[in-house]
Amino acid sequence: MTSDPLLQPFTLKHLRLRNRVFSSSHEPAYSEDGMPKDRYRLYHVEKAKGGLALTMTAGTAIVSPDSPPAFGNLHAYDDAIVPWIQAMTDGIHEHGAAAMIQISHLGRRTGWGQDDWLPVVAPSALREPAHRAHPKVAEHWDIERIVGHYADAADRMKAGGMDGIEIEAYGHLFDQFWSPSTNKRDDEYGGSFDNRMRFPLEVLRAIRARVGADYIVGIRMAVDERLEDGIDAPVGLEILRRLTAEKLIDFVNVIRGNIVNDAVLSEVIPIHGMRSAPHLDFAGMVRSETELAVLHASKVDDVATARHAISEGLVDMVGMTRAQLAEPHLVRKIELGIEHTIRPCVGATYCLDRIYQAGEALCIHNAATGRELTMPHDIPVAGQRRRVVIIGAGPGGLEAARVCAERGHDVVLLEAMPRTGGQIRLAARNPRRKDLLGIVEWRDAELARLGVDVRVDTYADEHLVGDLQPDVVIVATGGLPQNPDLETGADLVVSAWDVVGGDARLSGDVLLYDDDGTHSAMTTAEMLARSGARLEIVTPERTVGVDVGGLNMVPYARAFNETDARITLNQRVRSVRREGGRLTVEIGSDHSPVRHTRIVDAVVVDHGVLANDELYYALIKASSNSGEVDYDALIAGRPQPRTGDGYQLFRIGDAVAGRNIHAAVYDALRLCKDL
Repeated sequence: MTSDPLLQPFTLKHLRLRNRVFSSSHEPAYSEDGMPKDRYRLYHVEKAKGGLALTMTAGTAIVSPDSPPAFGNLHAYDDAIVPWIQAMTDGIHEHGAAAMIQISHLGRRTGWGQDDWLPVVAPSALREPAHRAHPKVAEHWDIERIVGHYADAADRMKAGGMDGIEIEAYGHLFDQFWSPSTNKRDDEYGGSFDNRMRFPLEVLRAIRARVGADYIVGIRMAVDERLEDGIDAPVGLEILRRLTAEKLIDFVNVIRGNIVNDAVLSEVIPIHGMRSAPHLDFAGMVRSETELAVLHASKVDDVATARHAISEGLVDMVGMTRAQLAEPHLVRKIELGIEHTIRPCVGATYCLDRIYQAGEALCIHNAATGRELTMPHDIPVAGQRRRVVIIGAGPGGLEAARVCAERGHDVVLLEAMPRTGGQIRLAARNPRRKDLLGIVEWRDAELARLGVDVRVDTYADEHLVGDLQPDVVIVATGGLPQNPDLETGADLVVSAWDVVGGDARLSGDVLLYDDDGTHSAMTTAEMLARSGARLEIVTPERTVGVDVGGLNMVPYARAFNETDARITLNQRVRSVRREGGRLTVEIGSDHSPVRHTRIVDAVVVDHGVLANDELYYALIKASSNSGEVDYDALIAGRPQPRTGDGYQLFRIGDAVAGRNIHAAVYDALRLCKDL
């Protein structure tokens, strides 16, 4: 027995949930052919193993072929999905958790140029900014067809063993009908409140007729859309009262806000630098005004906040979705009294941004999430203890040290700087991004717990490494900033690192040449803009911050707008020369020989990093493998072969080539998990 509010059971209708923590519906885009195959299944099973009460799958499973997947959605309209759903629910139930699934028709929130190339359908011909399709107005035969599709999909999910379903009602077809901001119809499905409620009620009644009164049906709903012409809280509560009176739903998963563009989406799904749990009190208000069970998830990324949500009666179930991407065993660690070892969610929102950028959700610093087929969350102990020397204590080196120590090896970590963290400490100089330090601080604590010999202020060379008599050497020395090619004036520019690190304090007219497109340039630009410099960003790309995801771009764009920063696309800096006390910058395009001139006080450049690999090459001669990596073994998750005399030598992260935090962590995990 425990008094911890988070560990108290809760009964939802007939379903007994073992605690108060759930993972809300979201789409990791792990589907294959629209089906939740092994990768999708194991991702949710891992969280069930980790102790949560309820994992809600899909975000969202689509009910109709004319709702083409926008981000790897499951095909709830296809009978072929039932056995895949059954396999997933069986795996989740085996570990004591419940499973539900979100179903929906995306309406205008998708595109037409994929799958069957059917036109996007919506209540009215209003284009959604985020997905940019111009929808056709739903005809009566569309409405009748889609109502039936909802009921069919619900029936399939019940047949597949789901404990319940959730209807998506924020930004999708269901609520596009009831919101006056998206429904401009003048027939019986538009105009008055009762008319706008007609389609959603038809959907829910059809679902109830199909799955029965005893099956759990809920709704994830924007109870307040925060739109001038949308659903406000009083109307949202009235909707819930109507749905409750007809016994159409059993729970509400509370959303506040709307998702028509990245800026407002970031208010619904806040990123780092934004307020924690911003809508929790609003969810508490909804709970006080309804008879329904209330669920809620929005940047509840730490245990203390989640515990507060339950102990104060604000919600019945608290969603820690991104937190469990970082730490799928979060609840188990609470149960074991070791919550201090929970890998923290740092709010980087790499997970969501990567869905749109590369078609899969990945945690910025847990490389096992979504890779459960090949990567372990719990590191097994090795059969033979070895001495491992790691040079460099950035994210890759820290992760390598952690994994090797979990394996039971004797680990020495050498770092030339006074503190661990590498480039993360540089990124965190932007006050808005300081939560990234959680990546470092958690690993520092884990290395202390595991007894790793961490030596800072220690410059490593091949002699020091040799004196430590290692069996394995891992070079994680990171990268160093490199300048883009210029015809002249390379000695007149300032590195983005020097600006963010505080070594270069600039004012007046500043031109930032971003020839890399990552957070490095954008955070430099944000800091320059906020400092009062008159900033122009020049990039050869067709959009600014090309490798920064949409949600993370929002605060950068806000800073540029609020400071009147200028953005120039499709241009490269060709040359810089000093004239008088200022700099003359010549810029030109890849598309034309025409050039233009800027007169500024300073030029800042970002061209990514070049591998800091001098030590690696010095260590090759004494190694057994000459630094060679067996890529077939690495990709398959097998150990690296051991041959010859001397230590095994490997390098990871930016010491190989400039990439990102996740790449460095993944390098470390998949290399070291079998050492």
